[in-house]
Amino acid sequence: MLKTLLLFSLLINYSFATMAQENTLTFGIVPQQSAKRLATLWTPILKRVSETSGINIEFSTARDIPTFEQRLANGEYDIAYMNPYHYIEFNKAPGYDAIAKQQGKTIKGVIVANVEGNIKTIDDLEGARLAFPAPGAFAASILPIAELKRHGISFSTMYVSSHDSVYLNVSKGFFPAGGGIKRTLNNMPENVKSQLVTIWETQGYTPHAIAVHPRVNTYSKQKILNALIGLNDDEQGYNLLKSINFEGISAAENHEWDDVRALNLKTVIGSQ
Repeated sequence: MLKTLLLFSLLINYSFATMAQENTLTFGIVPQQSAKRLATLWTPILKRVSETSGINIEFSTARDIPTFEQRLANGEYDIAYMNPYHYIEFNKAPGYDAIAKQQGKTIKGVIVANVEGNIKTIDDLEGARLAFPAPGAFAASILPIAELKRHGISFSTMYVSSHDSVYLNVSKGFFPAGGGIKRTLNNMPENVKSQLVTIWETQGYTPHAIAVHPRVNTYSKQKILNALIGLNDDEQGYNLLKSINFEGISAAENHEWDDVRALNLKTVIGSQ
């Protein structure tokens, strides 16, 4: 009898452990900033979403954007916050599906220069060596590079792995200018921002997607979406969103990124 009870207890414990493991989803954040900075900003948000949804959600990122892209291609994240270009690529395969996005905002790429330099417009970048995060960084690399080429400006590129690295390198004068986006620029400490001046910005596009892998069931998707939108509705949730320069989160659908698809961008995933 005792052996039977012990066996039953072990089976119950194993079942609960298995359920808990299956009920844990990874949330991958595109590494526009350092992993430490992203963890500081996003872990409290994901903890709140976990509590509200009843689904344990774990923060994850990657050491750089190309590694993040490879993990998306492999379907390693259950949920991911990815740039618009990543979304239209990884919506095709492995089939990530957008459920939410930043509310009331578009994404705008910028080119920033050192405030003490002699770079005032993009025409001053002729022959310059410029810093960009990664080939697949939509608004911070793809759009600025296309604009410079459209203007017939000759330049060389150096990919430095993150938006933060671009801003730090330009602020210290290691590069005359580089690409980023307005939101991550605004997230930088004042001592860095004060050394930068924006000399060009793109038009607005549908912002980053919060998208789920096809293996996430419909019930879980809805619970996660409700929890994300619920952050808008109280002071604590709103303050958490403000920490990442979000005014709110809204539901989203796949077709909202058709403005990015219309650009007919050449695939740059995996290039360097």
